[in-house]
Amino acid sequence: MPIGTAAPTKDELKQAKHNFIHNLSIKDGYSVGAFEQQAISCLAKLYKTHDVVILVGGSGLYTDAVVNGLDEFPSVDPIIRERLNESLNSEGIVFLQEKLKVLDRESYDKISIDNPHRIIRALEICIGTGKPYSSFLGIKKQSRGFETITIGLNAERSIIYERINQRVDIMINMGLLNEVQNLIPFRHLNALNTVGYKELFLYFDGVTDLDSAIAEIKKNSRRFAKRQLTWYRKNSDIKWFDYTNPAQSVIKFLNGKM
Repeated sequence: MPIGTAAPTKDELKQAKHNFIHNLSIKDGYSVGAFEQQAISCLAKLYKTHDVVILVGGSGLYTDAVVNGLDEFPSVDPIIRERLNESLNSEGIVFLQEKLKVLDRESYDKISIDNPHRIIRALEICIGTGKPYSSFLGIKKQSRGFETITIGLNAERSIIYERINQRVDIMINMGLLNEVQNLIPFRHLNALNTVGYKELFLYFDGVTDLDSAIAEIKKNSRRFAKRQLTWYRKNSDIKWFDYTNPAQSVIKFLNGKM
């Protein structure tokens, strides 16, 4: 599924050594905890031959897991998750979203509420402990054997949204429809309950027309980008550069930090 995930192209992979690209099957279970462990292990090997390693990503949760370590949460009764999954199947994701909005408005505003697994994780902590999920965040930070310099590229919101719309059109032209159609037998898997796939599954089901499905992909992608921006804006350690700045200005800043 390289098109819908916007994986680096073969030419891009040749230009620089990448890790964690095409390393999992959609059938594999995975979590941010597993990523943290594998990423830290990978870094330990890379630092034997490299002084500097570049981490590129869009998911703030996964980035924070590597840079700061994961927050620790108390154990809760597994029956809570089972009941929440039953609610998801019977009532739908909006029901869970509204429930989280009531129990933990801070988490509702921060996490990707289009992701049912993130919602259920937050809700099971809220329900199991009687405390907001957000109250357990940031209590314990793990020490790391490296220092981090964080760079952010910024643009006007209108430009970002325009780029997102163009990107979706490009993916459609690249063959996203065929990619999604080939994945229909696996649509029940967690990996495919994501933007770009779930909307087109509805198109193939005859629930919506193609133009509407593409419009939904663009809308949901813009919402996801907005939440990414909200997450990163709260990180005071990020040095922001306008996307039109020459790369040399970023390099100059980095050289002054190292």
